[in-house]
Amino acid sequence: MRTRLFTPRNRRRAFNCMILVFVLFAALMFLMPTVLTVANSFMTSKEITTNYGAMFKNMTSAKKDIISKNVNLKFIPDKVTFAQYKAVLIQNSDYLMKFWNSVILTVPITVFQILVAVLTSYGFSRYPNKFKSIIFFAYIILMIMPYQVTLVPNFLVADKFNMLDTRRAIILPAIFSPFSIFLLTKVMRRIPVSYVEAAKLDGASELKILTKIYVPLCKGAIVSIAMLVFIDYWNMVEQPIVLMKNNNLHPLSVFLSEINTGDIGLAFAVGTVYMIPTVLMFLYGEDYLVEGIAYSGGIKG
Repeated sequence: MRTRLFTPRNRRRAFNCMILVFVLFAALMFLMPTVLTVANSFMTSKEITTNYGAMFKNMTSAKKDIISKNVNLKFIPDKVTFAQYKAVLIQNSDYLMKFWNSVILTVPITVFQILVAVLTSYGFSRYPNKFKSIIFFAYIILMIMPYQVTLVPNFLVADKFNMLDTRRAIILPAIFSPFSIFLLTKVMRRIPVSYVEAAKLDGASELKILTKIYVPLCKGAIVSIAMLVFIDYWNMVEQPIVLMKNNNLHPLSVFLSEINTGDIGLAFAVGTVYMIPTVLMFLYGEDYLVEGIAYSGGIKG
């Protein structure tokens, strides 16, 4: 009987069950803040204040004691209301203005950064030489440096060209970020040279080689990089605070920190609205993201 219980097959099943339980627990922990935010956005202001008000009233006390004794985490509202969303989307235009500020900053950065990355990566991968290798190494150095290190030079350059308090101060440096170029160059270098040689024999120009061979084969990687770039700049905080003193130009990511202590209910509603673009992008490009990360845009056999 003991031998039957500890067969390799049973041990493998037990191990798989343990992995499944761990993954489900980790997924629950990751999803809990999101579910809690969405659920609380449908609560009344009175209910939210009752559940979380004590956490903001006495910030001098130990936060751990306040949370354990006075904070009540609820996933089901006592009374469902859309008052928070009405205030965010209809009554107060500040929230929508900040939302569109985020869109105006993030979309051009993502589109033009990918465009620059495609053209630059094509040059690095198609015509390698010693000089380009040095430039590519410089891209790697810039990529591994924290953004806070380059923030001061960006501020000085923006001040020199009178771009402070404008969206150009954020958009222009972000377009030439080395992150996309580094990843896409690695992907394009995996494309077999035989594909290019066959295209040249058919009389294809460099533009056709780029658009008909390189871009289609790198589609998964391009979409994956675009998603990562969009999410990164959608959540940016330091750049707008340092480069734009005008609060009317700040994106919603900066504005969220200003309303957390003022109106908790609005914070939940704005946070939910703020998550919608990234969630939709993930749902649309999930397959491309998995392919780009797992296979790095390589060619399938």
